[in-house]
Amino acid sequence: MPALRINALVLLFSLFVCSPLLAAPTALDARLSEYPYPYAVSEFVLDEQQQSLQMAYMDVRSESANGETVLLLHGKNFSGAYWKDTIAALSESGYRVVVPDQIGFGKSSKPEAFQYSFHTLADQTRRLLDHLKVEKVSVVGHSMGGMLATRFALMFPERTTSLALVNPIGLEDWQQKGVPWQSVDAWYKGDQAKTPEQVKAYMTASYFDGQWKPAYDPLLELQQGWIRGPDYPRIAWNSALAYDMIFSQPVVHEFDRLPMPTLLVIGTRDRTALGRNRAPADMREKLGKYGELGEQAAARIPNATLVELDGIGHVPQFEAFEDYIEALKDFLASTTR
Repeated sequence: MPALRINALVLLFSLFVCSPLLAAPTALDARLSEYPYPYAVSEFVLDEQQQSLQMAYMDVRSESANGETVLLLHGKNFSGAYWKDTIAALSESGYRVVVPDQIGFGKSSKPEAFQYSFHTLADQTRRLLDHLKVEKVSVVGHSMGGMLATRFALMFPERTTSLALVNPIGLEDWQQKGVPWQSVDAWYKGDQAKTPEQVKAYMTASYFDGQWKPAYDPLLELQQGWIRGPDYPRIAWNSALAYDMIFSQPVVHEFDRLPMPTLLVIGTRDRTALGRNRAPADMREKLGKYGELGEQAAARIPNATLVELDGIGHVPQFEAFEDYIEALKDFLASTTR
C-alpha cells in the first residue's frame, strides 16, 4: 500500500478516535472540582445550622474601577459561571462584580441536611459582602436569583443601591393560582428520575422555544454532568429542598415594599411556571405568561422600569445578550452616578 495512502488512513483514524464527538460525556462531582469557572474562585466559610459550609464566589475587580459593585445572583438550574459575559461587560465598564454560588449550588457545599429559605441565603450573601468589605451593591438576579435578589433588597434596603430582575421566577404565586403543594420527597423523586436527555429537552422547549443552538451548550454542562456523576443523590436532595423553598416562599406579594430603583428585563416569550404539570388542566395555559407578569410586577413596584424583549425566552443573557446588557448597563449608569 502506498505510503501516502497509509498516512492518510492513520490521520483519519486519529481524527476519528480523538474527535470530541466521541469523548466520554462529562461526569461532575458535587463541588465541580473538574469544572473550570471563567474567573478565579475563592471560598467563604459559613457556620450555619450546626455545620461548616463553604460558599464559592468570584470577586472580579475592574482595571478601570468606578467605585461601584454589582452583585450577580444565579438561578436554580445554573451557577455563577453562566454570568461569564455579563461579568466581562460590567468589569469593562468599571464595576467590581461579586458572583456567589449559593449554598447547594455550583461549587459551594451541598449539605446533607439544610433548611433552605430565601432569608437564610440572603443573610449568607450579606455576610459574604461583609467579609469582602463591600457596603453597597447593585443587585442583579436571574430566575430563582430574582426571588433571592428581591428578598435581599427587602432585608437590606440600606445596602441595595438598585435592583435588576432578569426573567425572575416568582412573579406569581403558583399555589395561590391552583398548583397543588407537594412534599420534598416528591420533588426528590422527580429529580432522581431525570436523565441528561430530559434536561436538554426541557431547556430546549422551556427556554428557547424548541430551537437549540451550540451557544447554549454551557447551560447543559452542570445539570447533565451531575446526573452522570457520583454525587447525584446529594445534588437531587438539595435540589428538592430548594424547590420547596421556591414554591413555599413567594416574594410577589411584597413588591410594593421595594423602595429602590428596580429594572425588570423580561423576555416575553418565557412561560416558566413551577409545578405547571400539576396544575388543573384549565389553569396550565394561564401560568407563566411573562408578557403579562412583567407589566403587573412593574405596576406594583414603586420605582420600576420595564424593558420587554419580544420573542425572547427565559435566559436573555444567552439568547439576546446585546439587548439585555445594554438595558442593564444603562440602568446601572443611571442609578450609580
